[in-house]
Amino acid sequence: MAYFGLISPGMLNMTALKTRIDVGKKESIIFSVGASTIVFIQAGIALFFADFFNKNPEIIQKLKIVGVVIFFALALFFFFQAKKKFNPKSKINKGNYFIKGIAMSSINMLAIPFYLGISIFLVSEHKIIIEYPYILFFSFGAAIGSFLLFYTYIIFAKIIIKKITFIATNINSILSLLFLALGILTLIKLLS
Repeated sequence: MAYFGLISPGMLNMTALKTRIDVGKKESIIFSVGASTIVFIQAGIALFFADFFNKNPEIIQKLKIVGVVIFFALALFFFFQAKKKFNPKSKINKGNYFIKGIAMSSINMLAIPFYLGISIFLVSEHKIIIEYPYILFFSFGAAIGSFLLFYTYIIFAKIIIKKITFIATNINSILSLLFLALGILTLIKLLS
């Protein structure tokens, strides 16, 4: 879920990509480890809120509605992202790439709502257990999935940089449709 949630060319992916192209593979991996570290924390925060909602059964219906809203919001976000022209040109500064990864991932405002939407959906479908050590497994999975996606961008940097406009437009459209479908399925289950 983390891998596909981050697959569209965004701030973190493009920074890992540009770091690979402009500076080197080692630095881009260090950046990715820093960014993935914050994803671990963000996924844990999202699970905390999902657990809070789950422990308060009087708001289970609201929980499902929030999940639908988040899926539709993500569908709209990726729909509008698909309409934007993507500019892969950015300046990469020297410095501590681990700290840069942490800093950039920390300001990613979509991470917690994304993991909250996914975890609310999984909780409402009884597909996830929000207890220790499963919270750690979920958070590690999110961090590892994020790192693997960043690493995919790093490995295929030269190919991706040539086709970035095509990829950005189509991936965002696919993700928009995916979240729209998840929102519709969740809404249908909510109404039935």
